[in-house]
Amino acid sequence: MENNEPTTTSASLREETATPRRKRILVMDDETSILELTSRMLGHQGYEVETALNGNAAVTLYRAATESGRPFDAVILDLTVPEGMGGFDTFKAIREFDPQVRAILSSGYSHDPVVMNYKKHGLAGLAPKPYRVNELLGAVEGAIRGDC
Repeated sequence: MENNEPTTTSASLREETATPRRKRILVMDDETSILELTSRMLGHQGYEVETALNGNAAVTLYRAATESGRPFDAVILDLTVPEGMGGFDTFKAIREFDPQVRAILSSGYSHDPVVMNYKKHGLAGLAPKPYRVNELLGAVEGAIRGDC
């Protein structure tokens, strides 16, 4: 007698009941208040957020996350960091080892040439400061989807 009933293994049960992986976002800004605000905004939307105060720290965190098998789904990079590597240079440094990085440039300077032509430079999105929740979330979601 042939059994046509589907069989269920404990591994397939775990796959079916496992919660989907939370999307991970790295935020780099030289102002702790902006990092805290952005972390809260994104955290309330279900994102897992890590922060960095400068470009060097962001590159280090991004590389470590990638190498550990827990890569970031997107990064938000402040264009201007007075005493350190700014967002565009950070993006270029990350892109050297991850050409698929999905980076969102954050800036209050709308007339900067990189801001005005962010897609031409390979960036996935733009988050103008001061942040508006819907604009920030739209930029993050678009970057993750690969809308650029």
